[in-house]
Amino acid sequence: MVAKTNKTQSFETALAELEQVVADMESGKLALEDSLAAYKRGAELLSFCRSRLDDAQQQVRVLEEGVLKDFSASGDAN
Repeated sequence: MVAKTNKTQSFETALAELEQVVADMESGKLALEDSLAAYKRGAELLSFCRSRLDDAQQQVRVLEEGVLKDFSASGDAN
């Protein structure tokens, strides 16, 4: 049930695995040891997903700033 972290794992794959971990935990059918392992894996996946989202958000900011600067420069030229 618990997979090792894969550095090349995509956001979508990690999110799907996180959703499965949550579903498994919510089912209430896991043994204590399995619940602890699932919680640990879920925390790892959550951290990975947050990191990927933060990276994407930073890239969007950079792109938006570049676009806004271009528009401002164009407006000044006219």
